[in-house]
Amino acid sequence: MTDMLTAPRRVLSAAPAARSTARWALAGGVVAGPLFLAVGLAQGCMRDGFDFTRNAISQLALGGAGWIQTASFVLTGALLIAGAAGLRRALRGGSGGTWGPALVGVFGASFWAAAAFPADAGAGFPVGAPEATVMSGHGAVHMFGGMIGYLALCAAFVVLARPLAARGLRGWAVASRVVPVVVLAGFMASAASVLAFTVGAGLGLLWLSAVTARLADR
Repeated sequence: MTDMLTAPRRVLSAAPAARSTARWALAGGVVAGPLFLAVGLAQGCMRDGFDFTRNAISQLALGGAGWIQTASFVLTGALLIAGAAGLRRALRGGSGGTWGPALVGVFGASFWAAAAFPADAGAGFPVGAPEATVMSGHGAVHMFGGMIGYLALCAAFVVLARPLAARGLRGWAVASRVVPVVVLAGFMASAASVLAFTVGAGLGLLWLSAVTARLADR
């Protein structure tokens, strides 16, 4: 008889803990993008030879202080994957509740790939590097991983537009279908302007933070 009375209490006490864990996970997804961009911008302004119009933020992982950017990749990936887990719980049983979080998780994993396989030197960075970039094996993996990650992010936005619309947030849903176009346009323009690539990638990170925060607000 005692066991029958205590079992429901244990279930009820576990529920608030699970909700708290989910909130912390979602908070990680919200702060991931702004934190990554803040660290990148701060380094770009302080590192000798770095030029936002010529160099990608990924190149900050090169040189003596490169460990800072590498750590930023690792931390951002962990926060994004935590955010994906939080989204899965927040959207459980609803539209986009499976593929949306899974795609965000793939995006997070791409940051770990970027940390493990650094970009190639070039365009004068680090100081003393040649202007031309010679593609290496790790540089190719870095680029491929980033491409897969941002394609997954763009797909996630399209999928997450459904739960946004289901909650009556039609403006947010429309924006989640438009932002991927802008992000991909920035990637396509990267051959002509590295800054266009940085802006497109930054927009994707910031919009993911906004969407995660909006879906977390139930």
